[in-house]
Amino acid sequence: MDRREFLKHCMTLGVLGAAAAGSKAFAGVEVPKKTRTSGGARSVIELWIWGGPCQLESFDPKPGAGELYNGGRGQIPTNVDGLFLSEYLPQLAKQADKFSVIRSMTHRFFGHEAATYLMQTGREPGGGITYPAIGALLAMMKGGDVKYNLPPYVALTINKGRFSECGFLGDRYRPFATGGNPMAWQFQVDGYTPAGGISRQQMQERSKFARELDTFSRQYAGHPALRSAALAEKDAESIMYGKAADVFDLRQEPKEVRERYGMTRFGQSCLCARRLVEAGVPYITINASGWDTHKKHFETLNRIAPEMDRAVAALLEDLASRRLLDTTLVWWSGEFGRTPKVDYDPPWQGGRNHYCPCFSAMVAGGGFKGGQIVGASDEVGGKVVSRPVSPVDLLGSIYELCGIDPAGMFPENPIGLKSPILPGADPKTRLREIYC
Repeated sequence: MDRREFLKHCMTLGVLGAAAAGSKAFAGVEVPKKTRTSGGARSVIELWIWGGPCQLESFDPKPGAGELYNGGRGQIPTNVDGLFLSEYLPQLAKQADKFSVIRSMTHRFFGHEAATYLMQTGREPGGGITYPAIGALLAMMKGGDVKYNLPPYVALTINKGRFSECGFLGDRYRPFATGGNPMAWQFQVDGYTPAGGISRQQMQERSKFARELDTFSRQYAGHPALRSAALAEKDAESIMYGKAADVFDLRQEPKEVRERYGMTRFGQSCLCARRLVEAGVPYITINASGWDTHKKHFETLNRIAPEMDRAVAALLEDLASRRLLDTTLVWWSGEFGRTPKVDYDPPWQGGRNHYCPCFSAMVAGGGFKGGQIVGASDEVGGKVVSRPVSPVDLLGSIYELCGIDPAGMFPENPIGLKSPILPGADPKTRLREIYC
């Protein structure tokens, strides 16, 4: 290894150490009593269907709308009388008693960035302040009981990238994006190779070598900054090849469990999310790309929808069988839906575009009932005709079920902001009709 390559690997250790040190900032944060409510959800798994999933091909099928709108696709019954899903979701149809669907989500932003920001923060963009996403805030307020020094906000496997999810809280509250491929274990025979292509033994040897060369730290070991750096390095190593790393090692799961989730990046990410819940991580987001189907919408869904359907169904079934669903809130959504009318003209060749006036979401566990329907859309899935649900209504409900009063004030923060967690949050419009 030449000098440049050696320094690059040392820098990697430093970056991971900083991430681990930042994760400690979540622990022991005192939440003001006025923000606390009763709530049984200890963890949240956010299934972010990145790009905008279509309401008609998910939780609000319209079999009578005609091919110009439904593309000739129909609906299928579920294990709940009167609840029908798209034919793209046969596995989820068998688990419908575990989740509720919202068919009347609505807001006014057609662009990815603004819509994502609104769905994640409950605020419209502008005003010169970037507010933290729900994941950063919940991790800060509920991150005191995570095992093995794991970060309390984990993104599998990449961040959303639409805005800074930590907001004004700063980098210490940025989601810990794992990177890599959760499928990597299956390609290894003689040992698990994590992201980056080097084994745990190699990482340990490189860390030891770096410490042997670090005469400066030994000479000034008593300095507070160097003590902090040593702790950060220890934390980083625990994530890379300690008990924290074991949480991400899916080889520890039986083969039949891994296969039930699906041998795909999304499927194995869902399995990893369940393991993170068992380790006490309060917020896990799985960012699933590929749903921005401007072109060849149905051809794309034929490829990616079965992966999502299988994995989410397995996740709900697995959480329930392990008695984790009551304390784990799962929500499925994108930043908006897709246009009800299919664009068959060139160059779209059967595509759907961004659409925010009416779209769907799904919620399960953590205090939400299963087998329920909230709201309704018109005959083509284009307009809300009953019980409109805003992003603030959905986020306020999630906060409430997690034991956080959305009308309470932000806890202490770097910019000294004195503001409600969700301004304008109205208890009357929260989803209390589907609370357990």
